Amino acid sequence: MSVAVIACGALAAHVHEIADRKNLTLRIEPINPMLHNRPEGIAPEVEKMILELQPTHDRVAIAYADCGTYGAIDALCDKYQVSRLSGDHCYDVFATAEKMKAEFESVPGTYVFTDYLVKTFRRSVMTEMGLDRYPELRDDYFHSYKRVLWLAQHQTSELEAAARDAADLIGLPLEIIQVGDQHLEEQLLKLIGAPSE
Repeated sequence: MSVAVIACGALAAHVHEIADRKNLTLRIEPINPMLHNRPEGIAPEVEKMILELQPTHDRVAIAYADCGTYGAIDALCDKYQVSRLSGDHCYDVFATAEKMKAEFESVPGTYVFTDYLVKTFRRSVMTEMGLDRYPELRDDYFHSYKRVLWLAQHQTSELEAAARDAADLIGLPLEIIQVGDQHLEEQLLKLIGAPSE
């Protein structure tokens, strides 16, 4: 059976890693992760890929949570009879919705990093939000936040240094929770109809 996975670019590397370690043959098509800054553009790009992949694959899966589309990805899932990852955002995908709810309730004003955001912070946040050109906007953007919470999938000393640097750039203390990618793996295997063992 041929399987294609349309993946948020921020999740695509993790999907590749899971496919490799589970010996899965998948066609993985990433969508530009910068669309998270303009989420109204996500669903149209996902739909283009669905239309391209469905005629040539037995199954197409969507490696996205809702990601700020306010149900637009769910509408595509209904229209084309495909499924997506559960959750409102990739934080739920890595840490579970229950864990994230508890973290947000514990410290309202939590800004969340994933490994992807740690690696790309200067481009995806500082540049995309104009903070490299107008650093005085930092307080406007981040004044309501109290901490940064890094949901570490694969923590290394280099990534930890980058996470601390990114948190310093926005003036927030950093906390780290090891989450790995097991929850993503479980959901992905279910989406593509593969056995979990």
